[in-house]
Amino acid sequence: MAAPKGPTSRRVYLGKVFEKLRTDQGLSIAEVSGVLNFSKEKMWRFEKGRTSLPNTDDLRALMEHYGVTDEEDVESLLKIHRESLSQGWWVPYNPHLQKGMREYVGLEADARAISAWQPNLVFGLLQTENYTRALLESAKAVDEITTEFIDANVDLRMSRKQLLIEDEPRSIWIIMAEGALRSTIGGPEVMSEQYEEIGRLAALDHVTVQIVPSASAGYRASQNFIMLDLEEPLSRMVQADHVNGQAWVTDKKPDVGRFSRRFDALRAAALDPSETPKILKSLERES
Repeated sequence: MAAPKGPTSRRVYLGKVFEKLRTDQGLSIAEVSGVLNFSKEKMWRFEKGRTSLPNTDDLRALMEHYGVTDEEDVESLLKIHRESLSQGWWVPYNPHLQKGMREYVGLEADARAISAWQPNLVFGLLQTENYTRALLESAKAVDEITTEFIDANVDLRMSRKQLLIEDEPRSIWIIMAEGALRSTIGGPEVMSEQYEEIGRLAALDHVTVQIVPSASAGYRASQNFIMLDLEEPLSRMVQADHVNGQAWVTDKKPDVGRFSRRFDALRAAALDPSETPKILKSLERES
């Protein structure tokens, strides 16, 4: 089975392969790391796709320990390993990213479909440059962030928006609470521009935007989250924000199942996508 296309997805895939090799033999991380003189932390981070093994000899040692000797299998894993070490376009922004976001941005770039719920703000990939900048500027003193941090994150977010309009765009399904659209960020002009941008993007065939009206008695999740559907052999992954702003990313089936049910309930509670342009026009007249 072919490996995913991006360096982050390849790293995650490679970790899963070696985790399965270990568990199939009934071995613990402690047992393997002890024999190969790896730290348990190093093994755990490799298997979870958090980090690569820059030293090819370490990968060969693992394959030998697990009995992977078929030349074709060895070369295939080594090739995936080399490709996982390549740098994604977002790497220069890493110093300005919260913990967890480095992994998320790489996975987002490889996703074939993105589904998200945002109850408080305009969803990131739909934001205009002025909205993003105003949002970050409003938190500058509170979060003690620098102008350099703001500039880098505005630039990164605008670059990530290319996912919506590139030659092979992925499917995007965004649900937002009406309150998220009514929260004024940057003033009336910024919001008016933002409403127009959401309408423009929602008109694209591969982008769906739904709104849960404030008057709705339907289900609402208090926590914003994003689901990424990745190419096989990887599966669906979920990203959610912690209270401290760090990004939590998981592919554990119970977690994915829980958030998938939440998204289905939100989709049922939201207005039909055909109603979105009307709501945006109404909000723009009010701004």
